[in-house]
Amino acid sequence: MPSYDENDIVEVKNREQRKKKFIKFIIFVLIATIAAGLYFSRDMWLDKIRGIGRQYNTIINSGTLAEGNFPIEINGEYSYQLRQTQNKFIILSDIHIFFYNADGTLMRKRQHAYTNAVLQADNGRALIYENGGNDFSIENEEGIIYKKNFDNNIRFARISPEGYSAVVTTSKNYECEMFIYDKKGNTIYERKCMERVNDLSFTDNSEGCVISWLKAENGLLTTSVQQIYFSESEARWTSAGLNTAGLDLFGYDDGAFVLGFDACGYINGTGQISSYYRYDGELKGGASIGGKSAVIINNDDRRKYVMALFTGNNTEPLIIDLGQKAVDVAVYDGLAYVMCKEEIRAYDFNGVLRSKAVISDSYSGFVRSSEYIFLKGYNKIDRIDYES
Repeated sequence: MPSYDENDIVEVKNREQRKKKFIKFIIFVLIATIAAGLYFSRDMWLDKIRGIGRQYNTIINSGTLAEGNFPIEINGEYSYQLRQTQNKFIILSDIHIFFYNADGTLMRKRQHAYTNAVLQADNGRALIYENGGNDFSIENEEGIIYKKNFDNNIRFARISPEGYSAVVTTSKNYECEMFIYDKKGNTIYERKCMERVNDLSFTDNSEGCVISWLKAENGLLTTSVQQIYFSESEARWTSAGLNTAGLDLFGYDDGAFVLGFDACGYINGTGQISSYYRYDGELKGGASIGGKSAVIINNDDRRKYVMALFTGNNTEPLIIDLGQKAVDVAVYDGLAYVMCKEEIRAYDFNGVLRSKAVISDSYSGFVRSSEYIFLKGYNKIDRIDYES
């Protein structure tokens, strides 16, 4: 029988303790690694985990048309634009601009002299300009806040949620010129552009913006995006060309979303193309707020009508089969609203149908407010209550 002295027994015990400590250390490292991996990939799984065990009952709105001041008739003026901002809606027709509150009460009306008038609205204000004209105005239901006049023609103008405005004009010596104004109409930034800018979107609480332009690359029309901060003389980054003719640009703090003629995609916060999606059909519309985007596509040949939902950079689209023609789309308060031929629906960005309402097929578009949906008809505007 082997014998052990006291030192041998102590050494065995020490080895067992070291082994236990080592195993505990390995377990701690594994747990820490898993926790770190879950933390840095939280954007991929957190929303899904939040949805577990939480069931939404689809809200069925009646779709009953409001009475009283509605419908609002647009008599004798066959082309009009409709915008909503801060619990009021604004109508720009060929001849007039109207400010209404949500109850349909007319707050202000004035006649304008623009031939090709364009309306933008945000921050409770309307931005009105003439495409190809020389001046624009910022106004609300109380009157004109300020006006600007230019030597060159206006190509387009934009207004931000903070009330800042941007105007891009033609130029004699450059492709175009850009002017940025604060909410009081003071000039805070000017730029002579070597590129023919076709869209602009404010970012970072109007401290900067992203701009886009078209160019030809290898026989294809592409869209490049550039980020600008108004306190800096040089651009932060310029992206490579996205393979589509960009129609609308939507900026947000982590980059930009490009809505193109036959495809769309994201540019991330370092100027890299982070995702790309080509449509299987004809683009009908798109919207994006805070990086969440919705695009509607009609394919009449295949009788396929879909909405593609994107939650931001590096995400694949979630495809919703609508089952009927898509007419218009909006993103509001974290939901994607789509008008189909006979129905309005609201989906969350996990693809869950949250609410819907039956409508007639006579409407060509809509705008969403906190309590209502305003329906755009041929020569009238209706309103329905809508709970999401």
